[in-house]
Amino acid sequence: MYKKKRILLIITGGIAAYKTPELVRRLREQEIEVRCILTKSAKEFVTPLALGAVSGDKVYEDLFDLDDESEMGHIQLSRSADLVVVAPATANTMAKAAHGLADDLATTTLLATDKPVMMAPAMNVRMWEHDATQANVETLLARGVEMIGPDEGDMACGEFGLGRMVDPLDIVGAVKKRLTGSGPLTGKKAIVTSGPTHEPIDPVRYIANRSSGKQGHAIAASLAKLGCDVTLVSGPTQEPAPNGVDLIKIESARDMLQACENALPADIAVCAAAVADWRVDIEADQKLKKDGSGQMPDLKLAENPDILATLSQHKDKRPSLVVGFAAETEKVIEHATAKRERKNCDWIVANDVSPSTGTFGGNENTVHLIAKNQCEDWPRLCKSEVADRLAQKIADHMKEDQEHE
Repeated sequence: MYKKKRILLIITGGIAAYKTPELVRRLREQEIEVRCILTKSAKEFVTPLALGAVSGDKVYEDLFDLDDESEMGHIQLSRSADLVVVAPATANTMAKAAHGLADDLATTTLLATDKPVMMAPAMNVRMWEHDATQANVETLLARGVEMIGPDEGDMACGEFGLGRMVDPLDIVGAVKKRLTGSGPLTGKKAIVTSGPTHEPIDPVRYIANRSSGKQGHAIAASLAKLGCDVTLVSGPTQEPAPNGVDLIKIESARDMLQACENALPADIAVCAAAVADWRVDIEADQKLKKDGSGQMPDLKLAENPDILATLSQHKDKRPSLVVGFAAETEKVIEHATAKRERKNCDWIVANDVSPSTGTFGGNENTVHLIAKNQCEDWPRLCKSEVADRLAQKIADHMKEDQEHE
């Protein structure tokens, strides 16, 4: 007999709590049962009555409610579901969870659970970026807690940046993937490179570029949402680790190449990183200083390894689909087409990164997908939409290849 999946939804006191009735409704549309825990602060934004109406179940609030403790105590609550989801997850709740505090029903349940936990952070951008919050996130990730978001955008406080809770539909998608473990790319493995590389000149200076890593990270997240096992090899960036992705942090192009080769074999490789073409041949041991002579230091450059070409031309472990990126400032399609042929990759995603486009560091992108004797011009989209579209193209391609075998 089919048994419906059930999640325990812990709602904490962020303004994004007002979205949770919609989240519960969407989850139930997917035949997922939802039982809610509501913190005292969360009741300022959403009522137990509203959540009870959409969930069709009792809403739990008080750790010391004698009826609840005899009927469905915090131990049973923590273990009666297939998955625990905290949405929104405030900085305060995440801090308590990271440090094992248990001073209300929500945090006591989190400490007592033996089920997987997902959190959808929601807070002011400064709170999200604070060292304490980032340290707590790292602690929770290391313990196996899965993070969904946060997103970047306008906030209720009037500021802009990372910290918004992701859309309820994105949470539903992440929950479904965790509960079912299925998708069109289930069983496939992908390597995605992202961000810039930093090539050291001396202990304090380096050669780099303006890449933010937003597009590469979005691609890794989109592939993971389709069930793919994703290794994300990222240079220095402020982007948070995508949900369900194995993140490997590197600094230089040589580090990135080594990490990619260590991740082989893979079915898919998407080289979205903006890898520096050159590095300083010999890094100075000490900080280079001006000596007052007006003479510039003699920096001899060496060519960096070509990661895209290496993966595309790998003799033993070439991925079946290799996708490169071509960031151009002129003759975009012409230069990208030549790059695809030169590197021997299957597809090239070409985009114009001229300063006027706002692509580097921005939230939107206009790309052209170039394959052999084919070019698709995509409209201007936000980078997450570009990523979703590319991930679906990859899934369709892998399905066609499988059918032709």
